[in-house]
Amino acid sequence: MTIEHKPEHKEPLAAARFIKEIGRGIKGARSLSREDAGLLYAAMLDGRVSDLEMGGILLALRIKGESVDEIAGFIEAAEASFTPLTAPDGDYAPIVIPSYNGARQLPNLLPLLALLLARAGAPVLIHGVTGDPGRVTSVEILQALGHPLVHDASQATAQFACRAPVLMPIESLAPRMARLLAMRRILGVRNSTHTLVKIMQPFAQPALRLTSYTHPDYLQMLTTYFSTAAPAARGDVFLMRGTEGETVANAKRAQQITWIHDGECTVLVQKQEPTDALPPMPAERDAAITAKWIAAALRGEQPVPAAIVEQVEHCLHVSRRLKSKQSGVHHEAAG
Repeated sequence: MTIEHKPEHKEPLAAARFIKEIGRGIKGARSLSREDAGLLYAAMLDGRVSDLEMGGILLALRIKGESVDEIAGFIEAAEASFTPLTAPDGDYAPIVIPSYNGARQLPNLLPLLALLLARAGAPVLIHGVTGDPGRVTSVEILQALGHPLVHDASQATAQFACRAPVLMPIESLAPRMARLLAMRRILGVRNSTHTLVKIMQPFAQPALRLTSYTHPDYLQMLTTYFSTAAPAARGDVFLMRGTEGETVANAKRAQQITWIHDGECTVLVQKQEPTDALPPMPAERDAAITAKWIAAALRGEQPVPAAIVEQVEHCLHVSRRLKSKQSGVHHEAAG
């Protein structure tokens, strides 16, 4: 298992003052400051918030929606709760692909994206859930292709050396976040941690994060967060509407992909209009059938959807640019 940072304080946190701010409903609620949000989420991660208060916090945020300052404070606490991974040396910065939704109707082609990137030489980390009732997860497809789960840094290093994606469950990467994520089973609704796992940066070095949103309200909030509040030194972000929640281009029609870097937003891919033409796709969304089709595509026996080819090209270009930029900074420091 990944070694966690030890919490400095174990005293319970009295959360009433936070709930008083965020729990007044859509019209009356106020957002927390970045500092208070970090303090509160750190206590939630450390288990210093009672079950009653935890339920109130999660539901209040679900109703109110998170502000940019709240997301900024939450993610700082979240990334401090686990030991970051170290990317290997090479020509590319690591590419982070969260996978927390899986396929419900369309075949899940996120594993194809990851395998194409890894085959080109980029270090690729997929983190997420191993199963989801009623959906086909990336883990299930990649395991059908023979790729093992990775549970610690040494196993990750070995996978990177094989030019294979690192497939790490959230329970191994960030156990404290996994505990909060699992509260969906108790409360019946998603909570802020579902957003945080999709935007976190698990590496010590700068990385390219592929991030998706499902609900339109999150587009503006995440764009503002990444362009104004996220540390630019942590790397770049591709923000797109998810394909059933996953950060892979829709094979039927490309979504807009916005590249956020150094406080700037650049549209790399324009949204396409629907078309009646059916692209190459697996016959069913079943994990075994999807895995067999992906293997054929990697051998050149099936055409890779054009939208995914374009996404791969953009990912590799920005990943290489990030690594070159990082190397330049190191050379200047050494000089």
